[in-house]
Amino acid sequence: MKKDKIIFWTTTSIIFIMEGLIPAFTSQTELAKEGIRHLQYPVYFGNALVVFKILGALALIFPQAPKLAKEWAYAGFSFVLLFASISHFAIDGFGFGVLLPLIFLGILLVSYRFYHKLNS
Repeated sequence: MKKDKIIFWTTTSIIFIMEGLIPAFTSQTELAKEGIRHLQYPVYFGNALVVFKILGALALIFPQAPKLAKEWAYAGFSFVLLFASISHFAIDGFGFGVLLPLIFLGILLVSYRFYHKLNS
């Protein structure tokens, strides 16, 4: 049980940092805005994405968050990461930009698996 908690909190913390904290602190930088433009998304999409990423990250990290909110957060992050990979592939072809979201998707899936293992 202790090992399961360590795995859950480690993977969930990585997702919280990468999908919640970093976007919250860097979303208005010129580099982030250029990244959204490079993928040919409108600026408002990047802003909305950051708001939902922060809310989803908070839902995952707070144990008191309703289970339904956590399920929606896991689903939302799954879509975001899959479509990030697809977007990078469509614009830049195969490369690190395609693989990185898939790596984080794998981490997210481990978090999801251990969330259910600990709460069943």
